[in-house]
Amino acid sequence: MNNSGAARFGQAWRWGGALALGIGYALVSHLAATSDAPGLLQASVAVLPLLALALLLAWRSPRRPAMLALCALACLGFYAARNWLLSHYSWIFFLEHAGTYTLLCATFGRTLAPGQTPMISQFARIVHGELTPAISAYTRSATWAWTLYFAGIAGLSLLLFWFAPMAVWSTFAYLLGIPLLGLMFAAEYAARCYVLPPGERAGPLEAIQAYRQASQRHASRP
Repeated sequence: MNNSGAARFGQAWRWGGALALGIGYALVSHLAATSDAPGLLQASVAVLPLLALALLLAWRSPRRPAMLALCALACLGFYAARNWLLSHYSWIFFLEHAGTYTLLCATFGRTLAPGQTPMISQFARIVHGELTPAISAYTRSATWAWTLYFAGIAGLSLLLFWFAPMAVWSTFAYLLGIPLLGLMFAAEYAARCYVLPPGERAGPLEAIQAYRQASQRHASRP
């Protein structure tokens, strides 16, 4: 196997592992959210990913010691509030799910304000460099589409949590989460292929890889 083939195999292995991890977490979360006898272990399924993300951001922060100390205080706070967490068990999962999508909606949406560069335009600039008018127009529309998608998921999560049984909400939030995200990626890429010529479009994996490389270069700067 040549170097190019090995690189592709390694990339496929990483993406396959990430997908398997995501599916596994979704299944575990669904089982935990619909458990008949919830306990601290089930509640930690919703809390631990948030703490892990906070720890990762703290580790990459230029104020690492202070941010890590805040993470440690958050862990102590969760432990001290364990009885409250158990008594409001279903709310933990709802806030974790709807809060994540609300944050994504706000993150993408604020880049659509006047004077800001739309989020998808930022990704496209990493891949293409200077953007043509066609790419700029498309990436602004794509940013709107993703913002509305995140808002729609958060809104449906709220409605189902409020009016439907927990099992229905959990099925939507966890079992349908990855398929819906995959459909959104496919629809956005199909629209990209329809609107832009071949030389002015990139696949979603290329954009994600370029963004990761740029983030790593930024993080390695002193």
